[in-house]
Amino acid sequence: MNKAVNDGGRPGPDGVWSGTWVAERLGVELVGDDQLTDLLGLALRRNPKRAHLLVSHVLGKHVPQSPRVVYDHGLALGRRVRELLGTEEASRAVVLGYAETATGLGHCVADGIGLAPYLHSTRRPVPGLTPAGGFEESHSHATSHLLLPENPGLLSGDGPLVLVDDEFSTGNTILNTIRDLHARYPRGRYVVVALVDMRSPKDADRLDAFAREIDARVDLVAAASGTVHLPEGVLEKGQALVARFEMPHSGARGTARSTPTGPQRTIKRIDLHWPHGLPDGGRHGFTPAHRIRLEAALPPMAAHLAQALPATAHRVHILGFEELMYIPLRLAHQLEQTTDAQVTYSTTTRSPVLAVDDPGYAIRSRITFPAHDTPADGPGDRYAYNIAGAGFDAVIAVVDSTADTPELHAPDGLLAQLAAHTEQVVLVVVPSHTPERPSMLPEPLRGPAFSSYAPEEVGWLLQDLSDVTLEAPTEEREEAIQSGGAHYAESLPVEYQPSEQYQELFHAALETSAGRIAQAVGAVTELVLAERSPRPVLVSLARAGTPVGVLMRRWAQFRHGLDLPHYAVSIVRGRGIDANALRWLAAHHDPRDVVFVDGWTGKGAITRELADAVKEFEDSDGITGFDPEIAVLADPGSCVRTYGTREDFLIPSACLNSTVSGLISRTVLRADLVGADDFHGAKFYRELAGADVSVAFLDAVAGRFPEVVDAVDAQTKELLSGDRAPTWEGWAAVERISEEYGIHDVNLVKPGVGETTRVLLRRVPWKILAKAGAGADLDHVRLLAEQRGVPVEEVAELPYTCVGLIHPKYTRGATGADGRAVNV
Repeated sequence: MNKAVNDGGRPGPDGVWSGTWVAERLGVELVGDDQLTDLLGLALRRNPKRAHLLVSHVLGKHVPQSPRVVYDHGLALGRRVRELLGTEEASRAVVLGYAETATGLGHCVADGIGLAPYLHSTRRPVPGLTPAGGFEESHSHATSHLLLPENPGLLSGDGPLVLVDDEFSTGNTILNTIRDLHARYPRGRYVVVALVDMRSPKDADRLDAFAREIDARVDLVAAASGTVHLPEGVLEKGQALVARFEMPHSGARGTARSTPTGPQRTIKRIDLHWPHGLPDGGRHGFTPAHRIRLEAALPPMAAHLAQALPATAHRVHILGFEELMYIPLRLAHQLEQTTDAQVTYSTTTRSPVLAVDDPGYAIRSRITFPAHDTPADGPGDRYAYNIAGAGFDAVIAVVDSTADTPELHAPDGLLAQLAAHTEQVVLVVVPSHTPERPSMLPEPLRGPAFSSYAPEEVGWLLQDLSDVTLEAPTEEREEAIQSGGAHYAESLPVEYQPSEQYQELFHAALETSAGRIAQAVGAVTELVLAERSPRPVLVSLARAGTPVGVLMRRWAQFRHGLDLPHYAVSIVRGRGIDANALRWLAAHHDPRDVVFVDGWTGKGAITRELADAVKEFEDSDGITGFDPEIAVLADPGSCVRTYGTREDFLIPSACLNSTVSGLISRTVLRADLVGADDFHGAKFYRELAGADVSVAFLDAVAGRFPEVVDAVDAQTKELLSGDRAPTWEGWAAVERISEEYGIHDVNLVKPGVGETTRVLLRRVPWKILAKAGAGADLDHVRLLAEQRGVPVEEVAELPYTCVGLIHPKYTRGATGADGRAVNV
C-alpha cells in the first residue's frame, strides 16, 4: 500500500498516479493545470448520483497526510483571499465552510485571512436553535446543510462572504448557498474558494450570470483548475464496477484487509484539559478571540498527546471525526512539530467509497463502523479510509463529546476497529460546544439590597422572596415533614431570637474560638489553592456555608492578594442543587474552578446529595467539570478530603440563624414560587438588623488571621502530606444511634455541634447526646436544651461532641421529651 506522502500529494513510491485504476476502467480524464494529479486521485462512490470521487491528497479527509501539508494549503488559499480583498475588506470578511468535507479547510482559510470569523454548515441540528440559513447539496448522499451560528448577527454584516469547499464540480452548491443567504443577508461581494475548480465552461458561465442577477461581485480563488471528462454511460459502468469489486463481506464491520494478529492492542483515553468555553470548531461560529485562545492552548494539549504515545511509536496517525476536522488537524500539526515520530492526519466520513488495494487507486482500504453521534437522519455506517494496513504504531482518535457514545466503544465500533490495526489507540474527547441560549437568569443578588454583607463579599444566586409569608410554627412544620405532607424546604421556621443570656454565650464562644476558626479557615483555603485551583470560584452552600465562604475569600486576599469570586447557591436534601445556579456559574466561569463550600459535615448527607446532583446535572445539560467534593471548615464526620479540621468544636456561626448569616433565611423550594427558570428562593430579614452580628463574626475571625499564619502553614503542610481519605465513620455512627434509640431514620439523627444547635433552634428536639467530658463547646447547647425542656444524655463512646435527636414520633404540641411545648 502507498504510504502517506509529505510533498503535496505526488505519486507514492510505486510512481503510479492514484487515479490510474479508475481512469483505465472508466475512461475518466482529468484535464487542466499540471498540478491536478498532484492534488487529486480517483475512486468510485457507492452513490447513485455520481460514479467517481475526486480524492484530495491534501485535504486530510480520505488520505492520511502530513498535517503541515494540509494546513499550509488552507493557509495559502486564505492569504490569497486576503490579498484579493485588501486589508480593509478582509477585516470585515466572514468565512463559511461546507460540511463535512471542507469544515477544516474553511477554518484554515479563515486563519490565512487573519481576522475573519468562521462558520461552517452542519448536518447536526440543535434543538431550540433556529437556523440562520440552509441549502441542499444535490449530488451528495446527505444533502441538507444547516447554518447555526451562536451569534445571529454573524452573517448579517455587509463585508465579503468567503465560501470554502474542497472542490467545485458543478457550482450548484455555491449557487444554492448564495441564493439562500443573499435573500436573507444581502451583500455586495462574495469570494468562492476551493482547492480545485473542476467546473465545465458552461457551469462557470452560470456562476457569472448569477452574479449579474443578484448585482454582486463574485470572485473565485482555487489552487488548481481543470475539468473532468466523463465518457457516455460512466455512471452505469461505475456502478457495475462497484458491484463487481465490492468485498463479499461489505455489509459487515471491518475492512478490505484481514485483521492482523499479534500482541494485545490497547485503547487509552486521555484528558487534553480543553479550555473552558472554547468552541470545538466552527459549527456555531469561531471568532478571532477564540483563535487566540486556541493558539495558546495547543502546545500544552499536544504535550499531553505526546506523553500518551508509546515510546516506540514512530508512525502516529491522528484521526478526526466527520465535521470535526480542524481541531484534530491543529493538534496533529502541533504534535508534528514537537515529536520525532512521523505524524499524519485524516478524518472519518459518512461517504461510502469502494476500497481497492491497488497502487493506482486512491482508497486502498476501508474500515466500516456504526455511526456514534446519534445522527439526525438515523443510524448508518461510517468509514475510515487508508488506515487499515498503513502500519501506524498508534492512532489518536479525536471526537467531540456528543459522539462519545456506547456505539463508539462497542465491539464493532470505531475504537475496536482501529485497535485491530495498530498497537495503541488513544481516545481524545473534545467538549461539544453548546450554543448559549439567551439567559433569562438574573445577576446575583448582593448587599445591601439583599443581605447585610458587603456586595463584594458574596453574590447570592437566589430570588428574593422577602415579601412572601413562608414561616410556620415549628410544631406544624415538623408534623408536616414527618407525615410526608410537606418538604422541609417548602416553608421556613420562625426565626429564633436569642435571649440576652444566649447572646452572651455567643460572644463568649466567639472570643474563645475565633483563633481556632481562623486557623481552620486558613488551612482549608490553602488546600483549595494547592489542590483544586490557583484561582478558585468559591460557591457556598447557603446558608451555613456562606460565612465560611466569605472568610475563605478574606484569607485569600489577606495571604495571597487574591480577589476570589464568591457566590451562594441553594441545595436541598432530597431535591438536589439549584440547576439554574449551576447553569449561571457555567456561563460565567470555568466549572473546573468552582469549589463548593460548606460550614461543616454532619453525617455526610449533603456531601452525597451534591455528588448525585452534579451527576444528574451533567446528564441533563451536558455541562461537565463541576467537582462535587465540598470544602468545609470542619469535617467531624470524615466525609470529605478538603477541610480545615476534623475536630467537632463550636463554630459560633452555628449558634444563630439569619443574624449570623447576613440576615438571609434558609432557602426555599416550592413549586408555586420557584419556576423552571428561577433560582431557588430565600428571604432577607431586614427587620432583624438590630440583632445582626454577621459582619461582627467575620471581623472577629479575620482579625486573628495575622497571628495564625505560622500555624496554618504547619497544618497545611501536614494535611497535604497526610492521609485525608474519608472514612465515613460519622455515617456509621448515625446508623448505629438510629437503631440503638429506636428511631430507624437517619434523617432524624443530627450529629455534631452545629447540627445539634440547628435541631434545638429549628426542629422538634427529643434528646441530646453529649460526649462525656465535653466542656464549654456545649454551654450554648445545654442552655437551649434547658429552655426547651430537652434532656441531655452523656455518652462515653461518641465520635462527635454531641448529637441531636429529632422527635421520632411527633404529634402536635410535642416539643421536648415530655411533649411540653416550650416558648423561647
